[in-house]
Amino acid sequence: MEGSEFRISPIGVVRSPVKTRPADDAWGGVVSKIELNGRRFSQESMAGLQDFSHIQVVFYFHLVSPEEIQSGARHPGSRTDWPKVGIFAQRTRLRPNRLGVSTCRLLRVDGLSLSVLDLDAVDETPVIDLKPYVLEFGPKGDVRQPAWASELMSTYFDPLEK
Repeated sequence: MEGSEFRISPIGVVRSPVKTRPADDAWGGVVSKIELNGRRFSQESMAGLQDFSHIQVVFYFHLVSPEEIQSGARHPGSRTDWPKVGIFAQRTRLRPNRLGVSTCRLLRVDGLSLSVLDLDAVDETPVIDLKPYVLEFGPKGDVRQPAWASELMSTYFDPLEK
């Protein structure tokens, strides 16, 4: 496994009113479209998706340069009042493979175009995969997280200033 690589091709692209990462990471109320690649997929690939309220979107942080990638520990949000934690203990875009995962509300399916609410991905973000959110795949038992994570996320989905 060490040193192995594999190739992934995007299945589509995000069309968002957000053109660059918001300085304050406020993503609430953002309605985006996900346009699937019509050369790879037919409308049949979307059959039944409209029956789900939420989807999980796997995407590629295409605006993060290789020099920005981090693999050790850092203060989340560059806040030194929060503990230094490893890259895999946070959801930063500066991840080793630059992959993001977001669960968002599915508003509409129109052919190979999806309208979604609160997807935290900027315009032209490559979409790697989509999955319907299924309750049974959600967490089992109590969910816990450190206080800094709750504080960090407390305004993440506040309305974005337009």
